[in-house]
Amino acid sequence: MMQQQFVRVLGVLALIFVVLAAGCSPREITRALTDLKNLQFKLRDVDNFRLAGITLADKKSIKDFSLSDGLALTRAITSETAPAEFTVNVIARNPNDGQAGRQSAQLTITSLDYRLLIDGRQTISGDIEKPIYIPGSKEETVFPLKMKLDLLQFFSDKGKDGILNLALALGGVEGSASRISIDMRPTVKSSLLGEIRYPGRLLIVDKEFSN
Repeated sequence: MMQQQFVRVLGVLALIFVVLAAGCSPREITRALTDLKNLQFKLRDVDNFRLAGITLADKKSIKDFSLSDGLALTRAITSETAPAEFTVNVIARNPNDGQAGRQSAQLTITSLDYRLLIDGRQTISGDIEKPIYIPGSKEETVFPLKMKLDLLQFFSDKGKDGILNLALALGGVEGSASRISIDMRPTVKSSLLGEIRYPGRLLIVDKEFSN
């Protein structure tokens, strides 16, 4: 823990050095860093979940699978693969709206450098496909992260039934993002500082906003 804090402090100091070198005043540095710190993230939901090419949005249990669905799943598992595709929708909120005498800060996420965790287990990594503009209005901006992975590769210990239950818990009728978290390190662009990479990583969940 102390080592992580030390690394984070070094990152902040390096960031301040870069900003000073760009000719920003200490007051501008403080304001800009506060704007970045205020940017908040939260997982909203999971949608468009497909397991072995089968849509799960209308399914609650194995009883809801058709015969052809069952055959497709059996073929996939027999081939030692459980390909899953889905979208994780993330909420970003920028409260820097110019109230209380402060200047409104318009921010753009240019990179996310994320890792997908399911049940606390790290799986795939990735990044956003294009920049995401986050207005300084307190409004929530929702953006999708498209995921594609082989569940059997990461959850072979759960067995066939366990993997199916996991997929339904994520993308079925009663599915949610509660078993997912995103470990990410954003790069954010502001009009004052340009592109700034966060000195540490953030863990995003569905229960509350994180920053």
